[in-house]
Amino acid sequence: MAETQRRPLSPDDSLPLVEPPSAAFLVQLFLVPGLIVAIIVCVWLAFHWLAHLGNDPQAYVRTLRRDNEGRWQAALNLANDLRGPSGDALKSDEALGTELGRILTDEAASSHTGEQSQTLQLYLCRALGEFAIPSVAEPLIARARDLSDPQTARAAVEAMAVLVTNLVAAGRSVADPAALSSAVVAASKSDDSGLRSAAAFTLGVAGGTKAADRLVELTGDSAEDVRANAALGLARLGRQESVEGLAEMLATPEVPPSAVAARGQDDVGQSKRYRRALIVINALRGVALLVDATQQPPPQAIVDRVHSLRQDSVADVRVSAAALATRIQRLSTALPADASSNGSGVE
Repeated sequence: MAETQRRPLSPDDSLPLVEPPSAAFLVQLFLVPGLIVAIIVCVWLAFHWLAHLGNDPQAYVRTLRRDNEGRWQAALNLANDLRGPSGDALKSDEALGTELGRILTDEAASSHTGEQSQTLQLYLCRALGEFAIPSVAEPLIARARDLSDPQTARAAVEAMAVLVTNLVAAGRSVADPAALSSAVVAASKSDDSGLRSAAAFTLGVAGGTKAADRLVELTGDSAEDVRANAALGLARLGRQESVEGLAEMLATPEVPPSAVAARGQDDVGQSKRYRRALIVINALRGVALLVDATQQPPPQAIVDRVHSLRQDSVADVRVSAAALATRIQRLSTALPADASSNGSGVE
């Protein structure tokens, strides 16, 4: 049989036909990856801008003056920058503080309502409190007086405590201490227990006769947190009326181990245990404040309770109690016998 004659194969016979790329293929190949890269670059630029916003105080002002729903984020960033290591220059910027106060006042007077506006005011109060210039107290005082909005009033009252502390550290003071004290006293009479509690703390920081008199009244408040902050405030002012409240805090009963499940699975029990420890540690700090202010040992009942807390089940409580007991012992040793006796005789 004769062999069939075959044509030799050429390279073109082994390859598929080449067709021009379609539009969909080009989009998938170039446009989609390009969009992804563009988004990544935009996100990076946004974070870079936020990270360096604090270098330009007026950038904050421009952002906060814009009427958009995201302004509260700029206020939060500013508050955080003021508290950060690079915030010292911002805290003394008179122009920035004045402008932020105007923005807070304008926002409160505007027709804006809802969560976004309130959140902006909360963070503006927090930011103003971080300053160390007296002029920012005025807008905070105004917001503290507005008891129709307890949440913003509380933020303003808390900010005033920070502001007063910063001013004292800088050797300065509020221009009108009476106005500040009056506003906080008014806030302490609110129906909102959280606002009363914040006011009690700020009154202890601000000091003054009017503040001390109101703190004495607040030691009989129906809310535990208010009574505790009132006692701590009075202790800071060196007032013996703090003793009863401090004793109440120190006597907060321990949470039994059975109330806390193994491995921390019982969130409620753990929360109660943490809260109790926080109350007792704050009470120990309050006793230390009273000792520092009066240079006298506390009443013997307080001393006995401090010593018993050295055997507490919470390590932080034991450490704080031991340190305070040592301080009281050294003070008692250094004082004459009659002075020590007088200092520990208040029940």
